[in-house]
Amino acid sequence: MTRFDTRATRPHDLAACDCPVCGAPAALFQTLDALIYWRCPTCQARFLSPDQHPAQEDERAHYLTHENHPDDPGYRRFLGRLTTPLLARLAPGSRGLDYGCGPGPALAAMLREAGHDVALYDPFFAPDPAPLADAYDFVTCTEVAEHFHHPAQDFARLRSLVRPGGWLAVMTCFQTDDDRFANWRYRKDPTHVVFYREATFRHLAQIWGWSCDVPLKDVVLMQQPGVGP
Repeated sequence: MTRFDTRATRPHDLAACDCPVCGAPAALFQTLDALIYWRCPTCQARFLSPDQHPAQEDERAHYLTHENHPDDPGYRRFLGRLTTPLLARLAPGSRGLDYGCGPGPALAAMLREAGHDVALYDPFFAPDPAPLADAYDFVTCTEVAEHFHHPAQDFARLRSLVRPGGWLAVMTCFQTDDDRFANWRYRKDPTHVVFYREATFRHLAQIWGWSCDVPLKDVVLMQQPGVGP
């Protein structure tokens, strides 16, 4: 089975495409190896044509090739790029959700070790929808947003899971240089279909009325306003 549907795209399909992140009209960006990419002039996202997204069974098979063990020191250092600034902002004993936890929820383990209660959800590896009916002090989404086939819907769900005053913490590799896009390792992952810039998250936060902090490249901490007095 081929990973992508690379059927020829009809000319009228190329004439218009809306950004799946913010809904604004997008423009053609690049065609690489028969894959068509678009760019959004409004939120600065780049994304693969929706009709070329990988099938679910291919996605899951690819995820199973990842070796992200919860006890791997190198993986923990990588996740520390998000946990360190997030933990500095959380009250003791906060309650959170690791959205897209994967088969080895190392991030949840790190946050639990820091004294926080963390629920899990993943459409492939922790598909019980019960945690999605609750609300949390923080929601984490690490190396997940680039896989969203319908990012506007996914971000709407993530927003709904965050309590007033709570945090949405996202880690994804920012796309910064169009000249290097063709050979960028992140693009070459066949399950990555949307690519964000810092400006993308700042645009979303502005639309939502949330604050947006980028403590370091590839890490975004977005806070919902708290309840007034």
